[in-house]
Amino acid sequence: MPPLRLSLVTLGVADLTRAVAFYAALGLERRVKEATGAAFFDAGGVVLSLYPRTELAADAGVLAGRPGAFGGIALACNRTSRSEVDTTLIRAVAAGGRALRPAQPTFWGGYSGYVADPDGHPWEIAHNPGFPFDAAGRIVLPE
Repeated sequence: MPPLRLSLVTLGVADLTRAVAFYAALGLERRVKEATGAAFFDAGGVVLSLYPRTELAADAGVLAGRPGAFGGIALACNRTSRSEVDTTLIRAVAAGGRALRPAQPTFWGGYSGYVADPDGHPWEIAHNPGFPFDAAGRIVLPE
């Protein structure tokens, strides 16, 4: 059996149009534009999909829960520098996100802050000098 690979991350959203505008403003390229009732973005080797929150919960056979409540998961976007972290956080707030924690030095030697998308999904925006990027912009984990 091949190893488990993350292919899609689907976020349940209250307002699909608003969520699409937010992620497009952050520079993600929408694909499969003819799809109705869902949106798909190229997120650098992983697909970020957006789907109505109540429909996603029903599809998974779970209760939808309260929007904005912490669901035990945080998404992350690594950047090549501290200034890129700051710029990304500013851009996310300007696009309709909500600042959760300002960027600051971390105990692990990096720099990170948190922002929530319009539906409350937390994103860590980080610079980790121990996780360099390859030529395609993907993180290279050390051995």
